Amino acid sequence: MRGSCGTGMLNEVGRENSRHNDAVQDRVMAKPNDATIDSLREALAVSPDNVPLRVHVAKRLIARGDLGEAEQLLREGVVLAPASDQMKLALAGCFHDQGKVSQGLVIVEDLIARPNAASEAMLLHARLLLADGEHERAASAYRRAIDADPQLADEQLADALSIEPEGDELPWDDDIDEQGRMRMRADDGPPGGIEIEMEKSDVNFDSVGGMDSLKEEIRLKIIEPLNHPDIYAAYGKAIGGGILMYGPPGCGKTHLARATAGQIDAGFIAVGIHDVLDMYIGNSEQKLHALFEHARRNSPCVLFFDEVDALGASRTDMKQSAGRHLINQFLSELDGVKSANEGVLILAATNAPWNLDSAFRRPGRFDRILFVPPPDALARSAILEILLDGKPTAVIDYDAIGKKTDHLSGADLKAVVDVTIEAKLKDAMKHGTPTPITTKDLVKAIKSVKPSTREWFASARNYALYANAGGLYDDILTYMKIK
Repeated sequence: MRGSCGTGMLNEVGRENSRHNDAVQDRVMAKPNDATIDSLREALAVSPDNVPLRVHVAKRLIARGDLGEAEQLLREGVVLAPASDQMKLALAGCFHDQGKVSQGLVIVEDLIARPNAASEAMLLHARLLLADGEHERAASAYRRAIDADPQLADEQLADALSIEPEGDELPWDDDIDEQGRMRMRADDGPPGGIEIEMEKSDVNFDSVGGMDSLKEEIRLKIIEPLNHPDIYAAYGKAIGGGILMYGPPGCGKTHLARATAGQIDAGFIAVGIHDVLDMYIGNSEQKLHALFEHARRNSPCVLFFDEVDALGASRTDMKQSAGRHLINQFLSELDGVKSANEGVLILAATNAPWNLDSAFRRPGRFDRILFVPPPDALARSAILEILLDGKPTAVIDYDAIGKKTDHLSGADLKAVVDVTIEAKLKDAMKHGTPTPITTKDLVKAIKSVKPSTREWFASARNYALYANAGGLYDDILTYMKIK
């Protein structure tokens, strides 16, 4: 069930990325005068909440290649003026220029979902989608942008999307909906059937370092009902339900879901967005229904949705009916309207819970919402011990290493181990004798691995401070020691 891009699409993306790199290089070669930038900085210091001035300074910095400083200015601007679409669009453009596609998409998809969305946001959406390999959706986004404002036509981007710049219609243009999905003609049959891969997980909670509170929640919600069905039945409590896990990437959400399935010896179905989304109208809903039906027939089963916000984005002001239909189908499946979900254990993960439709948080759906933070010192020590299990090591001071890896995610810790092993392999090839991994080797590797979680918290902080209705993101503020 894994989607893949064709070679032609990859070539187009590669050409667009090359053009983008050339454009960035051209801007770097034409750097504005430093004195001008300094004067603008001084003006901004006097009037920090001046949105047009801040955006102008950021654009001048981007023009001379100072993308990091521009991003910082714009991030600060979003905090000062959280309602400014101009600031958000500029920040999304800065993300695009740095190749931070997912961060840019989070912002732009929120902007274009609003009524009377700016055509510039639609055009940037097309660029970001192309950079993300979503060729057909990028083409549709580009066409909407040009329909809204023909002056935004970009010959290079149109060429990368295989769109004639003179405005010639795409093949089957009349059969493409507003999301870039094709309407099936009368003589077209549906595409091939869905292939569902169910696996038996070979990991359990013993292989999950730390996360004790999360594991306890899952035990209460999922594991104990299966171990003691009579007790739960006596209280009229059904076996099943949903848990939504959110937090920075690389902190073990997917691993925890797989370990949950292994802990109860249940089947495990991992669902990505490409396993559901389909270019033909109605097929996405059919695929989603088929996944739930397969899980129901093979209960107990853990059905895990990764990047669930891509399937269940907020319907507020959503103009695309196809998107609303998919979300309604998802909600119907969670409710078990036509088929009971007894024994179907639904886990979902997202890095951007603020993009998820609020209806998913109602009782009976994802009624447990768990924040998955970066591991603490004890958890980091446990994770490193698991990662180094079976590898040649001397006596490792895991506690000391755990204290030196603050803010690192589980994925970052794996990178530390990988860097360490690569250094040991290089040394072994040089001297002809392999030597065990030491604490000193790990400490040296830590210095070369930067925490990947900081960027996520920079964005999450804004949502937790300014879009925290009902205290949903209080855990973020607590973790950041803001509350």
